[in-house]
Amino acid sequence: MTDRFDIYIAGVGGQGIGLLSEALIRAADAAGLTARGCDTHGLAQRGGSVASHVRIGSRCHSALVSEGSADLVVALEIHEAVSAGRAYLKEGGTLVWCDASWQPLAVRLGTERPAEVSDVEEVAALRRGRAVRVPADAVPDPRMQNTAVLAAICREGLVPGLGLEHARTALTDLMSGPALEANLRLLA
Repeated sequence: MTDRFDIYIAGVGGQGIGLLSEALIRAADAAGLTARGCDTHGLAQRGGSVASHVRIGSRCHSALVSEGSADLVVALEIHEAVSAGRAYLKEGGTLVWCDASWQPLAVRLGTERPAEVSDVEEVAALRRGRAVRVPADAVPDPRMQNTAVLAAICREGLVPGLGLEHARTALTDLMSGPALEANLRLLA
């Protein structure tokens, strides 16, 4: 693990950004890593953009990730992947996103075109980084897209020191009953 690993998480209110952020922090803790986080909640009830900052490592004194410095940008929606990647992805970083689409108002009004997979890949390429797509249609319940992204992060080794076993521990801390069982199946 490096001295610092920065993660910026973006999505739309109602997608479980806070749960994903907390799961990453608890997974890091289960792996014996120091982690700090900060969430925005204001627009969550209105379907607006929501973001979380997670910093892992011994040299993290603030929870906020600076623009252009995220080792990993995580997005639960394709339009958010494009905008968050442009703003936060550092040179050589990784952009992982769920290809769900909650079209912003400008797209619904026809003043902007919908984002496409090639747009996300272009953002990663501009930073000489990597793009990792998580197909939304492969997730049995849209409420579990955040867990599918968490599983991809751990399977791909996108956060040094974090594995599927740490994600399982985190989800067990955060959920119970049928919801836990269903989400743990995504980590199998």
